[in-house]
Amino acid sequence: TGSGKSSLFNAVVGSDVATIGARRPTTSKPTAAIWGDEPAGPLLDWLEVDNRHQVGTGGSLDGLVLLDLPDFDSRESVNRAEAERMLELVDVFVWVTDPQKYADARLHDDYVAAMTNYDAVTIVVLNQADRLTPRQQQECLADLSRLLKRDGLTKAKVLATSARTGLGVGELREDLAQAVEGARAARTRLDADVRSVATALRHGVGDSEPELKGANTKELVTALARAAGVPTVAEAVRRDYQRQAVAATGWPFTRWVSALRPDPLKRLRLDPMEEKALGSREVRRSVTRSSIPEATPAAQAAVELAARRLAQSAGGDLPQPWAEAVALAALPSAAGRADDLDEAVVGTRLPGRRPMWWSVLGILQLLLALATVAGLVWLAAIFVVGWFQLPELPTVHVGPFALPFVLLAGGLALGWLLELISRWFASVGSRRRSAAARRKLDDAIATVADRSIVQPVAAVLARHRETRIQLDAAGATMPGAARRR
Repeated sequence: TGSGKSSLFNAVVGSDVATIGARRPTTSKPTAAIWGDEPAGPLLDWLEVDNRHQVGTGGSLDGLVLLDLPDFDSRESVNRAEAERMLELVDVFVWVTDPQKYADARLHDDYVAAMTNYDAVTIVVLNQADRLTPRQQQECLADLSRLLKRDGLTKAKVLATSARTGLGVGELREDLAQAVEGARAARTRLDADVRSVATALRHGVGDSEPELKGANTKELVTALARAAGVPTVAEAVRRDYQRQAVAATGWPFTRWVSALRPDPLKRLRLDPMEEKALGSREVRRSVTRSSIPEATPAAQAAVELAARRLAQSAGGDLPQPWAEAVALAALPSAAGRADDLDEAVVGTRLPGRRPMWWSVLGILQLLLALATVAGLVWLAAIFVVGWFQLPELPTVHVGPFALPFVLLAGGLALGWLLELISRWFASVGSRRRSAAARRKLDDAIATVADRSIVQPVAAVLARHRETRIQLDAAGATMPGAARRR
């Protein structure tokens, strides 16, 4: 207010278009001066500017629509609101101040400092410079430039003018002509808008993306494996191996007892023979559910805790909206998770190869059983012949013992010893097979964890990275980039 803004406007136009008076604020409604014959009516209707003046055609200012706005520091709130409304729409800003108010805090703190990205489309005019000596003009311009740089406007044009004497008016017209040329001002303003919005949005984005740590992922797989019943399945594999080993290598006269024991894998509906009957793991996976007991509340809580720790590790340092998005991605529904885990267990091909030593020991046990039966039958025949006092049967001796006794006693002793050996082999082999089954099941569970938790979290981090890169690129956009894009 009082800086001679309307007077300078009239000086640029070349006629008294804007109203000038002693009472402040004089300007309450925008006034437009239009250069050139291109219709500006629709534009001014959109801007809600009623006071219009056609300057003429020809010259470097053709295409310029110059607006004289109300004072931003007016005591009339309506005038301030009108000035602030126009500031959001125009392409070039011409701030008019004077030697008494160029350091005004409201000018710098409320307006200039908030328009850091718009320095390329900002002209700051020190009007009424005719009241200063040339040295004072230089000192005021230097101090004004210093204040503008402090506010972040390093590229703003600063010049001294006088509406009364015409000082600097021609230079101001040249600056406006350059802004009009090739519609550069509109593109520069658009670029400034992009950078301003990008800068504001950038505060809601982190400077980097954390990596998903292996320790947290391993903890998650362990918790999911427990919830899926992998320890139960691994124990069933161990007991099934021992049951089959006893059935294949045990004492033939007692191995039938193992057939009376329940099949642990069949009870869980994980029998490999069922897979062969259905044709493939995919068919089995689609039509079969296991009978593994549901996860206990403690196991479910362990999964929730592991997922939260993964989310905290991945998004703890990100701004709150991104951290919440990471946490949400890491916590899929419990029902869907249970189905995925059961499908992974059912679809895993458990180790089922028959070891060679089963066949070897099985054949040895069969031979020993035959020797035992032969010795028993031979001794029975000798007893019957002696009972009925029939001619003695020929008998072969092995040292001091008759061959039938050697066959019977040796078959029983060696068969029992061989069964002890086979049980020890079965104990070692069952632990190895259980460990192999657990590794395969853990791999299947890791796939579920990666698909249902890790990948969604990674997708959020990827979106964050893309957002950060795009905002950095938008914030660094220079004039002319808008046209190229």
